[in-house]
Parts: sequence; structure tokens; C-alpha cells
Amino acid sequence: MMSRRGADRPDEPRVLLVGSSGGHLTQLLALEPWWGQHERGWVTFDTPDATNALADEPKVWWAFHPTTRNVRNLLRNSRLAVSVMRTFRPTSVVSTGAAVALPFFILGRLMGARTVYIEVYDRIETPTLTGRLCRPFTDLMLVQWPEQAALYDDAIVVGPLL
Repeated sequence: MMSRRGADRPDEPRVLLVGSSGGHLTQLLALEPWWGQHERGWVTFDTPDATNALADEPKVWWAFHPTTRNVRNLLRNSRLAVSVMRTFRPTSVVSTGAAVALPFFILGRLMGARTVYIEVYDRIETPTLTGRLCRPFTDLMLVQWPEQAALYDDAIVVGPLL
């Protein structure tokens, strides 16, 4: 059987989890009951907390940082996204941000992967910049607080991850 978005994609989920290190990564790690049952890969920053948390994961790609207003690293992460998306071929791209997510969401959409953005738990009254940038490329927008649902059309409240 084939997936709904791409005729050459197997039904077996292959999840790419993309996020900055620190709190963004911590929120993705909290989803282990879900991602733990799927083939997966990770994209994050090569920081002590991330290398420790992902030490047992077989597929990890280290992104370039800082990402905020850094065009050079945006370009470098875009090249990384092309490489990762071509070799890993995820069926889903999931992110809690931050800026490292954007090139993976754009390419994910172009390559037929489902894209899922989870707005971070600590931004309740205003959307994050990454949330706004990724939204046009997002198939499923999830938020952690009811107040965040008003920030994005069609957002689904999933509750706090932490």
C-alpha cells in the first residue's frame, strides 16, 4: 500500500523530528510513546544536552546554529535539509521549532511528507516566528494551550507535552 501523498512512499512511517536543542528538543523527546514505535531520524544542534539525549538514536544530523537572523546558517541548514530529505525520505516531518525547522518543512511539503508543527508551550499570547513561517507548509498545526488555538486557523489543542 502507498501513502496518500506520494506513490513511491511506503506506508511504514518514517518520522523526522526537527528542533533546536534545549526546550524544543525536550518537547519532542516527550513524544517518545509515539515516535518510539517508528523508524525515526533527528535534526538538532550539536550541544551537550542534545548529544546526551540522543546518544542511543541511530540517525541524528547536526544542524548549524545560531539560526536567528543568520542567513549563512539558513543556507547551510537548507543544504542539510536537501541531503537529509533525499537520503532518509521521511513520511512525516515533526517540529516544535525553532528556525531550523523551516527548510525541512518546505522540502517536506515539496517531497510529499506530512508536516506537523507543534507550537511551544511557553508562547501563549502570540505565535512564534517559526510557527508563522512554517504555517504555510504545515499539514497539521498542534498547540498546547486552548489560548493558542486562536493564533492559528484549524489548530488542534493537544495539551501540554511537558
